[in-house]
Amino acid sequence: MSVTVPFGAPPLGAVLPGGNRRHFQHGPIDLVVEAFGPGHEVGRAYKQAWARFETVLGELVGELPVLRAPLKARGPALKGATARRMAAACRLHGQVFVTPMAAVAGAVADEVLAALVAGRTLEKAYVNDGGDIALHLTPGAAFDAGMVSLATAPSAAGTIAIDHASPVRGIATSGWRGRSLSRGIADSVTVLARNAAEADVAATLIANAVDADHPRIERVPARELDPDSDLGERAVTVAVGVLPDASVIEALAAGAAAAEAMAADGRIVAAHLVLQGGTRTVGALAAALEDRTRPDRTVSRGAGPDQRRRAWTT
Repeated sequence: MSVTVPFGAPPLGAVLPGGNRRHFQHGPIDLVVEAFGPGHEVGRAYKQAWARFETVLGELVGELPVLRAPLKARGPALKGATARRMAAACRLHGQVFVTPMAAVAGAVADEVLAALVAGRTLEKAYVNDGGDIALHLTPGAAFDAGMVSLATAPSAAGTIAIDHASPVRGIATSGWRGRSLSRGIADSVTVLARNAAEADVAATLIANAVDADHPRIERVPARELDPDSDLGERAVTVAVGVLPDASVIEALAAGAAAAEAMAADGRIVAAHLVLQGGTRTVGALAAALEDRTRPDRTVSRGAGPDQRRRAWTT
């Protein structure tokens, strides 16, 4: 049985312009939820999703000390359903340093989506947690998913069609300019996987692997940016200047190698990596991704200001 700990202000819900999408917000969790189907089914689905959402953050806060610690084979048992989703996604990556927090946004999206669709007759639905997206699709339904490069000026990096036959049910993007800390230098890494939690942790780890040694890369200990960071004293990236082509190629190759290993054993379906105008695409959907993506060459290659970080505090 999970324990719920109160977290500051109560959760907020709103109907977004157009009337069908819902916005759920509580502390650092910010969701856009949309369901498609008969009106009465959609209405009931939203009520179910809201009821589940109201308790998610409190449950996570109640287990934060364990969720911020590296996974251990015989660590304390996690009680909350979302926390268990986080740990399960991270355990796919064996002995690599990772804490369950690497999958938090995707796991929240998966958990709320599961509540949204439970017992309902919907054509399709999604839960978008700040860009980490959980998908529900029935035969004949499809989504066109857009990818965004987190460069100095975020811009579209391409789209991919996902239908019911696709194994993809989760999408996540990570990079050093994003809302979470990164140990690598990727502008963005977008991962397609079986669920959002698995996509989330994989995007984090691949983005960490997109790296090179160059004096124009600036790093600081994670604790200097966030005293409660699960990364502790590990160095995270805070600025990346214009890199020579050789460093961009080296960093993308390192990230692609990590992504290829994950694709080979089924931990991800595909990944799209972007760094200063260079791109690499990996996985079973690589051809489709390549057909519908383009290198991000319209943005300034200099380092931009630090982005807003998620704050998970009690």
